[in-house]
Amino acid sequence: MGEWLTNGPGGNRSYLAVPPSGMGPGVLVLHAWWGLTPVFADACDRLAANGFVALAPSLYPDGATTASIAEAEALAGALFGALGETDAVVLAAADGLRQLPATTGDQIGVIGFSLGGFWALRLSQARPDAVSAVVTVYSTGDADFSQARAAYLGHFAERDDFEPPEAVQALEAAIRAAGREVTFHVYPGTGHWFAEPDRPDAYDAEATALLWERTLAFLKARLA
Repeated sequence: MGEWLTNGPGGNRSYLAVPPSGMGPGVLVLHAWWGLTPVFADACDRLAANGFVALAPSLYPDGATTASIAEAEALAGALFGALGETDAVVLAAADGLRQLPATTGDQIGVIGFSLGGFWALRLSQARPDAVSAVVTVYSTGDADFSQARAAYLGHFAERDDFEPPEAVQALEAAIRAAGREVTFHVYPGTGHWFAEPDRPDAYDAEATALLWERTLAFLKARLA
C-alpha cells in the first residue's frame, strides 16, 4: 500500500502510506531501536487502511536496521549521543508530513514504539501547535509536559525490564499534572516488544489486536 522513500521528509529513508481516499489526517510513526523494519511499515499500512496518512522516518541517518539486541543498543546509544540531530530529523519529518498534499488538518498524531516513544513524547513538547495526539507503546520519556497540548494514550507491558511500573506511573502523573488528558493501559502477561510480530519471544497477538483497536479509536477521535 505504501512506498519507500530514499530521501523522505527530514532527509532520511522513510516509508509513506496514503489511504485509498487519497487524503486523511497525518500520523507520524516512530520505530523501535531495530530501525525502520517492515514491522513499522506495516503499522503505516494499517493506519492508511483506516484513513490516515502515515509517515515513518528512519531515525538512523544511514537507514540501518537490525534484529540483534546488541547492535540495536549500539545504534540507539548513538542517537542519544546526538540528541539534537535526532530531534531535528523528527521535527523535519513531522513538518514534512503536515505539508504533504494528502494530509488534512493542521495537527497530526504520533505513535512511537519503545525508542520511538521517547521521541514521540519529546515531539509533543517541542511542537504543541502541531501535535494533538500521542500514542506511546512501551516507552516513557522526559517528564516536562507544561507546554504540550496533546492527549496521550499509552500501552505498556506487565513485565518489562526496560520500563518498570514506577517509570510508567511517573510519566502518567507528570502528564496529568500538566493538565493533559492521559489514558494508560497495561497488558497482562506481556513483556517489552509484545506488539511486534517479528519478535516471537515477546509477541502477543491478542494484546496487539486490542492495542490497535484502542489506538485507532483514539486517533480517529483526536484527529477527526
